[in-house]
Formats: sequence, C-alpha cells, structure tokens
Amino acid sequence: MHDPIPDTSLASFATVLAGELPGAWTSTYHPDLGDLDVRDILTDHVWDMNDIAETLARHPLDHCAVLQRHDGTRLFVTDPLGDGEGYLIAAMAPHDVPAEAFRGVREPDGITVEADPFSAAEAVTVDLLPRYYVAVHHVFANAEQLTPTSSDAQRLVMTWSEGALVVDKPERADVTQVLTDHGFVLDADRGVLVLPGDDTARQAASARAVGNRLSQLGISTSLGHPSARPAPGTTPAAVPSTASAAPSARRR
Repeated sequence: MHDPIPDTSLASFATVLAGELPGAWTSTYHPDLGDLDVRDILTDHVWDMNDIAETLARHPLDHCAVLQRHDGTRLFVTDPLGDGEGYLIAAMAPHDVPAEAFRGVREPDGITVEADPFSAAEAVTVDLLPRYYVAVHHVFANAEQLTPTSSDAQRLVMTWSEGALVVDKPERADVTQVLTDHGFVLDADRGVLVLPGDDTARQAASARAVGNRLSQLGISTSLGHPSARPAPGTTPAAVPSTASAAPSARRR
C-alpha cells in the first residue's frame, strides 16, 4: 500500500519515480555542491524548447536527478517550483546522433507534475514517454539517411556565456538576418552575435523562434556551453545499468 504522505525531497521523489516506471530504471541525484553548476553539464541535453526550457532559464538550478532505463532512455527531473510544490520532468536527447538528424523533429516537451511520484509515473508513462518514442524514432530514421560528412554542415550553435546567448557570425546573410530579427546584436570586435540575458523569458522565446525559422532553411540549432566540465561528486541512488545505451546528442 502506498505511503499516503510520501517524502517529496527531490532525491527521494526521483528514486520512487524510477521504481514506478515501466522497465528497469536507475536514479542518480546531482546535489548542490556549491562550486558546480549542474545546469552547465546536464540541461543542454534536456529535449525541450518550450515551457521547461523557459522555466530553467528563469530559475537558477542547483540540483537535479537523472533517471536512466536499461535501453539508454533518460529523464531529467528538477524542482525549481519550490520544495514540495511540484517537479519538472523532461526527456533527454539521445547520445551521439548527428545534429542534422534532429532537423524538423518536434521536441518531446517536458511536463510539470505534482509532488507525488505515483501520479507522476502515470503522467510520464501515458504522456511524456509516448511523445519521446515518436521523436526519437524520427531522429534515428533521419540519422540512417545521413552521410558521414553531412552531420555538421548545417548546424548553428547558440552558446551560453555569462547569461547571454552567443553565436559565431554566420557566413550566410539570411541566417544572420534571422538572428537579428529575433534580438541578436552584432559584436563586430568579437565577430559574434549576442542575445543579452537581461530578460530570460525573452531569451527562451527568441531561441525557440530562431530554431523554428532556421529549421525551415534546413539548419539545425543547439544550445551549448563554452566548456564541458566533468560532474564530480554525483551521488547515485543505484548503480547505473551497463547495458548499451541508445545513441544521443544535445537537443536540437
């Protein structure tokens, strides 16, 4: 019989959620270590360009949990809504898939759930996971059609730098026009276009709009960070599966 008053701390929530989902899942909790910005390491893999992306932009992230199934499917869980008030759950993009494979594929946008892992498991099972399966099927189908040299030919990377989004100045004038139409400003000295971080909601909306416009031009987009750092000191709730993971990449 379920505990009528479950522990709603993020680590406990994620562990219980992992046990309620179909298949064999493990949960790894990434705590606030003070000198480690978890967002730099994990949120650029969150496969969402709508409400979850906007919420993560608005609220500094100090901890999160990642659930992983034996087949490599991953879910990102965090609670910027406040302790005990609710959680955000989003799929994470598959590893090592060419950027071009994500072009034209709708992100399986995440969901907001109440602080009850049992009802959250139902919402993930009937809502989030089916949309993830559709999206990842399209991505893998696209990847099969790509030649080895085409994966990075039409890709634009938006990099986080001190709260701003920065893009290397494109060679194509039409791509530059899309960026400036949505608030990016040319920094001629650095040879980049910058979207200031004074309004995070506007940043998120601009990034989505740029992605949609460039997709119509045959160009994929991704969000990244200036440097990739290891994630020391993570505390696994269970030993991750050693089964072969499905290929993955950052969300596009």
